[in-house]
Amino acid sequence: HRRVVNSQKCVRAGGKHNDLEDVGRDTYHHTFFEMLGNWSFGDYFKEEACSMAWELLTEVYEIPRDRLYVTYFGGDPSLGLSADEECRDVWLRLGVPASHVLPFPLKDNFWEMGDTGPCGPCTEIHYDHVGGGRNAAALVNQGSHNVVEIWNLVFMQYSREVEGNLLPLPQHHVDTGMGLERLVAVLQNKRSNYDTDLFTPILNAIHKGCKGPRYQGLVGGADVGHVNMAYRVVADHVRTLCICITDGIYPGLSGAELVLRQILRRAVRFCSEVFHAPPGFLASLVPTVIEVLGDAYPELTKNADQIMDIINENEAAFLSSLERGRRIIERTVQQMEPSTSFPTEVAWSLYANLGFPLDLIDLMLEEKGISLDSAAFNELALEDAKRKAGGPQAGQLEDTNTHLDLQSLAQLQRNNIPATDDSPKYAYMLGQHGQYEFSPCWATVLMLYRDQSLQTEVGAGQRCGVILDRTNFYAEQGGQASDQGYMMCLGQQDVLFPVESVHLCGGYVIHEVTAVETLRAGDQVQLFVDEAQRLACMTNHTATHLLNFALRCVLGDSTEQRGSHVTAERLRLDFDTK
Repeated sequence: HRRVVNSQKCVRAGGKHNDLEDVGRDTYHHTFFEMLGNWSFGDYFKEEACSMAWELLTEVYEIPRDRLYVTYFGGDPSLGLSADEECRDVWLRLGVPASHVLPFPLKDNFWEMGDTGPCGPCTEIHYDHVGGGRNAAALVNQGSHNVVEIWNLVFMQYSREVEGNLLPLPQHHVDTGMGLERLVAVLQNKRSNYDTDLFTPILNAIHKGCKGPRYQGLVGGADVGHVNMAYRVVADHVRTLCICITDGIYPGLSGAELVLRQILRRAVRFCSEVFHAPPGFLASLVPTVIEVLGDAYPELTKNADQIMDIINENEAAFLSSLERGRRIIERTVQQMEPSTSFPTEVAWSLYANLGFPLDLIDLMLEEKGISLDSAAFNELALEDAKRKAGGPQAGQLEDTNTHLDLQSLAQLQRNNIPATDDSPKYAYMLGQHGQYEFSPCWATVLMLYRDQSLQTEVGAGQRCGVILDRTNFYAEQGGQASDQGYMMCLGQQDVLFPVESVHLCGGYVIHEVTAVETLRAGDQVQLFVDEAQRLACMTNHTATHLLNFALRCVLGDSTEQRGSHVTAERLRLDFDTK
């Protein structure tokens, strides 16, 4: 597929693009939202992407043109990147007035998901909710509630390398994203996402359930007692909980599960502290969420009881740990010397062991006129993160001899180097005495790879990746560790080249080898897999399937495998169950 359109469930509450703390404070951020996208994989580029977006918004949806503003990347001299004038000129040719086409720096108009990988300039389309012939250019990207980005078109044209430099991608791609909630607000002529029919039924259910003042859409200082913020937080978070739990992510202690636990606890706090609602109130909103989203996501309807049970169980656990935490704070404060700050290790224990949100600890201490040494607390958090990441070797760069960079991959394809035929990895059979027999395999060296460049010769003692026309080695994939073994060059039967690991990259199988003698493209080699290691992996791989089957027998069909890791020494199976 060269051109794709999609709608996807997105949760932005952790990592680089993190909206959790903004949710509730304004009227347009969410933890869960539906992202509408269109994609080009080496097909159309800036001209077509911009004109299709403009046509959809102004001709199909009939959004007034004078309310739309577009931004483009204004360049960055420190990175040697000039302004994206090509994009600017496309918008001007489409008839967007020059006063509505605005340049912005790297922070706003250059899109990167991680520290490395594909990235590029983007162009965003913003909508002015006020209109009336005013020029709102000065409010674009300024955090205004009335001038909001609705669509981001990303032009993937660079690769950010490990060293931090940018290299042009061999092919250009387009990845766009438009938030359904923001689009619906425009089409229903509402200033806020929370005033659309995606949210009003949930807000009404909150009002009905807690009998407090109605939702009025107030923000900031006008929102006395944070009542309106609480409405937005609870409505947003209960949607997120329904979607995630249905997809098999449950509140837990690490990764995505930990983020979901924080979302649930944030919602519970607002229910109990602002709405003074009884336990079980949050789960009582689930049927309303299903009414709104169930047609689009029928799996929600099937899981209604499970969602409510999980929310109730986790709420009960949090409320009891809140009570415990309050008692710990009381006792610690009584034992403290006057005018000292709260012991950091006690605060850390509340946070790490009882799952207390940090802002809640601050709030409880503030009520008692006591402060927490945030710098010391952050230091403990940093130490903990380092320990969890596995000490100093964590975050090592991935091996530069086994992971083809994008330029080398493109070069192999340009030079018509064929992808590796790895079907010989299945060439084994059961021998007479019930043991597996593996056949050796002859192959030709097509190319060598070292320090992120393709080479035709590598000298003795150097580590490199070897690309062959065929192989019987199993590359690391599907959760199973790669084969090990050795290769021998034709006519050099006494020289073994040990194969340490094997990786698959863009169809090419790369064997990591330390060259004992000079190795050249064109050499004929014979490959020998370490049979004991392969057999141990096979046994453990079969055992993961048996374990998965056993878990389903014992725990029921709602048990889902979420991943596995198989090596010669051990197996690990990740699964979800109610």
